[in-house]
Amino acid sequence: MSVVDLVMPKLGESIMEATILKWHKKPGDTVKMDETVLEIATDKVDSEVPSTSEGTITEILFNENDVVPIGTVIARISTGNGIISVAPVASQPQPAVAAQVVEEVPYQPTTAVNTNKPSGIRFYSPLVLNIAANEGIGMAELETIPGTGNEGRVTKKDILEYVAKKKGGGIAMSHEPRAASVVQQPVAVVKEQRPLETQSSQLAATNYSGNVEIIEMDRMRKLIARHMVDSKHTSPHVTSFAECDVTNLVMWRNRVKKEFEKRENEKITFTPLFIEAVVKCIKKYPWLNSSVDGDKIIVKKDINIGMATAMPSGNLIVPVIKNADQLNLVGLTKQVNNLANAARNGKLKPDDTTGGTFTLTNVGTFGSIMGTPIINQPQVAIMAVGAIKKRPMVIETPAGDTIGIRHMMYISMSYDHRIIDGSLGATFLQAVSKELENFNPDREI
Repeated sequence: MSVVDLVMPKLGESIMEATILKWHKKPGDTVKMDETVLEIATDKVDSEVPSTSEGTITEILFNENDVVPIGTVIARISTGNGIISVAPVASQPQPAVAAQVVEEVPYQPTTAVNTNKPSGIRFYSPLVLNIAANEGIGMAELETIPGTGNEGRVTKKDILEYVAKKKGGGIAMSHEPRAASVVQQPVAVVKEQRPLETQSSQLAATNYSGNVEIIEMDRMRKLIARHMVDSKHTSPHVTSFAECDVTNLVMWRNRVKKEFEKRENEKITFTPLFIEAVVKCIKKYPWLNSSVDGDKIIVKKDINIGMATAMPSGNLIVPVIKNADQLNLVGLTKQVNNLANAARNGKLKPDDTTGGTFTLTNVGTFGSIMGTPIINQPQVAIMAVGAIKKRPMVIETPAGDTIGIRHMMYISMSYDHRIIDGSLGATFLQAVSKELENFNPDREI
């Protein structure tokens, strides 16, 4: 009998763990290759985990609502071909914490606990948080609910029973603010991070003057905050700006968009046009497509462009267009639309958010004319494009200068000053600007 280990996949550059939402299979069930075995969630994306082999589920090592580090074996599948095999883990290097967990130690199931005060910060799965939000249950109230899950975590059953009792009048809630709980709990999280965060958190007081509302960050917001601080702590950020005249590009898109949609059954936005320009310039300046490993510069030969996409919750996720340099404009448009739709509908796959080498974010979508984006680690640069605005500009012609109405846009790029000097950063940014300004208005689709 051969046994294949099913491991928790990597769902993003900085995601270290995922929560098991639901098992679709149980021990003894047969499973086909690529058939969904379970559903998982991280702070940004929910996803289905497919089987990596065909066979029979022999063992499930974690329960629903358990938080599992990336790379950990979560189930075993018997294939019956007589060869022992292990499903490959994502090729990206795993962090030390994940490597420590994947030691060959027999799994010991945890006995369910019922406690109001689990040690450390309490974790809530996205499903529990959604139910709480729909029922008007705040974080302070959520903390009081007894949990029967692993390490006292609140399960779906726990919160539904609580809601039922509350609606039946069996629970009397105090409306007094729980300031001590709101302030003290994040400190426990911060102490596990870096001293900088600890010092800033310790400045928080339990008493606030004036008319204030105290809102505790949910787990997703805490993780986003930590990722942003970590990026600033890792890379000395420098941001350069450029202004470009995108009149030709705008006029071309307005002229061809109906024909393009009719022919390709896809709407063409500005995003694939921006990505196309970025890719061309990365080929000229490959250091912008790299990462830093100690004293080494790792220049990536694959050009995988991440595009920041807004989700219905308001959070951003960065799906990745793999090998963007090998796609024409039609291919880029289809990839952009497919990934954006998948992100908005919660249908992104684990592989869709990994492997990015450069990121583009469109702050103009929200009305901003420019921005200073934070680098998406371990990349070394991120570009922001602002809103396109009509402005009167001086136009140089052989007959002399004149004033005309032009479509103008600011672009900015934050880059890692450890390896990208100001001259290289500004040169790359100007190259992208020129690529957009010199767009061929007579281009065929």
